[in-house]
Amino acid sequence: MQKEVILRELNFKAIRSSGAGGQHVNKVSSKVELSFDVLNSEGFSQVEKEQLLLKLKTRLTKNGTFILQCDEARSQHKNKALVVKRFFEVLKKALYTPKQRKPTKPSKSSIEKRLKSKKAAASKKVNRQKPSLD
Repeated sequence: MQKEVILRELNFKAIRSSGAGGQHVNKVSSKVELSFDVLNSEGFSQVEKEQLLLKLKTRLTKNGTFILQCDEARSQHKNKALVVKRFFEVLKKALYTPKQRKPTKPSKSSIEKRLKSKKAAASKKVNRQKPSLD
């Protein structure tokens, strides 16, 4: 992932924010919409693109565009910074691959310790029973 190349490929659009806010909302476009074309990006390798398409398939449009919106702040500049930050967090999470687990065998001492504790618990329960009169 080449961050500088990806930053150049981002497209921003300012939209009027929805919701309450009086006259200010009706005249200022503070909401920012970020769109990014995953398929035609040069910032990712082919393997990374396939991984992104797989992990983000529910968040992509039909033509492979990823869209994020932000209207948290009243400032367009703050919303732009927030949406870029959120975009890179989503990418990082989508490209993360967990480490492969290596199966291991328990050591002899741990097996013996487990069996000892089982025998101790069993003898404790046997001692709780009423003695037989035979």
